Amino acid sequence: MSMGTSEAVLHVLSGAVPRLFSSDLCSSNLDLVFSSKYHIKSVNKKGSSYMQRFKCLRLARCQIGSYMCKPLGGGLYGNRAIGRLKLLRCKCERAESVSGVGMDEGNGAWFVDSAKKLNLNGSINSPNILEFEAVEQLKREKEGLTSNGTVGTGTSTFHKASVDSIEDEAWELLRDSMVYYCGSPIGTIAANDPTSSNVLNYDQVFIRDFIPSGIAFLLKGEYDIVRNFILHTLQLQSWEKTMDCHSPGQGLMPASFKVRTVPLDGDDSATEEVLDPDFGEAAIGRVAPVDSGLWWIILLRAYGKCSGDLSVQERVDVQTGIKMILRLCLADGFDMFPTLLVTDGSCMIDRRMGIHGHPLEIQALFYSALLCAREMLTPEDGSADLIRALNNRLVALSFHIREYYWIDMRKLNEIYRYKTEEYSYDAVNKFNIYPDQISPWLVEWMPNKGGFLIGNLQPAHMDFRFFSLGNLWAVASG
Repeated sequence: MSMGTSEAVLHVLSGAVPRLFSSDLCSSNLDLVFSSKYHIKSVNKKGSSYMQRFKCLRLARCQIGSYMCKPLGGGLYGNRAIGRLKLLRCKCERAESVSGVGMDEGNGAWFVDSAKKLNLNGSINSPNILEFEAVEQLKREKEGLTSNGTVGTGTSTFHKASVDSIEDEAWELLRDSMVYYCGSPIGTIAANDPTSSNVLNYDQVFIRDFIPSGIAFLLKGEYDIVRNFILHTLQLQSWEKTMDCHSPGQGLMPASFKVRTVPLDGDDSATEEVLDPDFGEAAIGRVAPVDSGLWWIILLRAYGKCSGDLSVQERVDVQTGIKMILRLCLADGFDMFPTLLVTDGSCMIDRRMGIHGHPLEIQALFYSALLCAREMLTPEDGSADLIRALNNRLVALSFHIREYYWIDMRKLNEIYRYKTEEYSYDAVNKFNIYPDQISPWLVEWMPNKGGFLIGNLQPAHMDFRFFSLGNLWAVASG
């Protein structure tokens, strides 16, 4: 994934969780899209003389390759790659048609406004169009000068062709993995290894595995497959209350599902397609998925922000599905902490790695899903208590993660001096952590400045491993 696509993903995710550091969380506002007034001013000044010519070239040129753009003056961008952009007129017209969907200021207007100016298919929908056009024009003129001189352009041409070839191949593989239900795309399979005959359950559509695919389709402007995925997985949600230990809890989303073709009752010559969900009955360890419902809420919010189609999240059945997931996650139990207690193997991986308890990844997803749900829940009498519990949990969860999961050299030295078996409300070692649990590698690996969020925390146990997804999603969701 190019840096340009990475920034585009941040656009989607920052839209999915618009209030990252809200006032009720005792934090200042943070914008994930880095910008610099001086940077933009410099670009506009230097690129103004090329604007008219570039506008003429826009419709004639279908693709712009991948270039490295250096800051033109004091900006925070640094060196970053701008991904391949397709300036297709038909795509621009489709982006303009999206504006017909009813939207308010906080729900997708930024996407449509940017798309009207320039459809950036597969990359950043940035309002600073002048900046991008000026940089690209300067780059092309520079290439034109070098092509007439002693320096050739063979390397850059080969680089562009190579990048385009890799991206085209990736999209071809992704589309080959698409699963269809009743003639419509509904998701992508988890994996496809042509050299292996033992497919296990990798030929199924996993909720968590489709999230990066869904974000890619959203950035590409292909919204139908994401919409179908959201609505069909909602129909698979467990709506029946638990009757015994083998039934999924009410509101639980499946880990995966498979499209099966079965004969119609009473007619062997006719068949129909059905969706067969897996709630953990066939999983290794027979554990239910904790993260599926959280990912589903996050993708639902991202779909609304990207497409501008808020009718999906406003549907009665979708609102009911959101509430059922929240009630399942916010239910009172024996746990004293605001974090979400999960069993081992119930997130991301299907084999034991010792992440039972309160793994960071689930807490970051939980926080993000709560923010998304708060933005999408329609105000009504029945949801007032749920929204109140949601807001209270957000405050407590944010404080808990920042206070007890963060570790740096100062916190590490503090843990070394912990006293154990402390009993009081003002005890320093609240979780009864033993200093001898600290691994020798941690001191050598820890930077002098900065730190990270540990992988897990529960009584008498701190998992000091660095979990990439948990830390990165914590950053993305604030």
